[in-house]
Amino acid sequence: MIDTASLHLGRWWSQEGEKIQCDLCPRHCQMKPGQRGFCFVRQATSSGMALTTYGRSSGFCIDPIEKKPLNHFFPGSSVLSFGTAGCNLGCKFCQNWDISKSREMDRLMDVASPEGIAETAQKHGCRSIAFTYNDPVIFAEYAIDVAQETRKRGIKNVAVTAGYITKNARAEFFEEMDAVNVDLKAFTQRFYRDLCAGEIEPVKDTLRYLVHETDIWVEITTLLIPEENDGDDEIRELAAWVREELRPTIPIHFSAYHPDYKLKRPKTPPSTLTKARAIAMEEGLQFVYTGNVHDPAGDNTHCPNCNHLLIERDWYALGQWGLSTTLKGTCSQCGAKIPGHFDANPGQWGRRRQPVRVGR
Repeated sequence: MIDTASLHLGRWWSQEGEKIQCDLCPRHCQMKPGQRGFCFVRQATSSGMALTTYGRSSGFCIDPIEKKPLNHFFPGSSVLSFGTAGCNLGCKFCQNWDISKSREMDRLMDVASPEGIAETAQKHGCRSIAFTYNDPVIFAEYAIDVAQETRKRGIKNVAVTAGYITKNARAEFFEEMDAVNVDLKAFTQRFYRDLCAGEIEPVKDTLRYLVHETDIWVEITTLLIPEENDGDDEIRELAAWVREELRPTIPIHFSAYHPDYKLKRPKTPPSTLTKARAIAMEEGLQFVYTGNVHDPAGDNTHCPNCNHLLIERDWYALGQWGLSTTLKGTCSQCGAKIPGHFDANPGQWGRRRQPVRVGR
């Protein structure tokens, strides 16, 4: 039972009569005091909308930034990752369902203040903090407060999100982010409706906003599921949209699905990812990667101008570094500017995954 006196009053809500409407995500859940929205973590009270998971996390872990995945955002650096519980989409294939679908508040074992999280990231030398595991949109107030504390210490902020957020809320949320990986689930409304209980257009609007109205670094991930969103035509249409509506330089990651939660399709064959990568590159996308499989060709970054190997990857460990050590973010062979955020030398975090505890 949640003590309503201790709830953190949220933003982005309106009231009509006795009902509170959540204006954070496109669902616009309407609730009477005591009721919760679809995400289960935003609750109507007599004072307005409250976030029940503020200051509470499902755990903290230091990861390689490539695991988010972000391949053009300080490669090789470490990132302090954490999430809470709940989600505003209902994906039948959720790969983190034990966290995002949990309605057991006692799963939120770590209690941590924004200051405590920022201090922990600084203590461990993390280049950035990632709001991940479940979608940070639903704990936006907590994420914003943490991000503001980390920025005071020169630490970057990363959101790993499905981009299911309203126009009213997105500017305030993304203002605090330095990099975003948007999970573009598929490229059909049918998929979003039947497998995610959502809509695709708000996600496309979020991507347009991020790319054209902010300076945030953006990468995209699409989990390819056999017989659901892995068709050649759909992948070609998705890639063409990214090229035309966003930019051909936006990195996109095609990742392998494994059976989980409510969907039990066979796992994605590596050949599907290889083919998707080839199609996207045929459509003019310059940086296309494969994920959740060991595929050196799909892991590495090459210069789109001269094909020089810029960043060699073996899973999450970096090898050869072909970027200039004097002119950051340029090809050492031809001098072409490579989009992204790069240091002169690669980070040395490697493949490590290090759980940490955060003080209050």
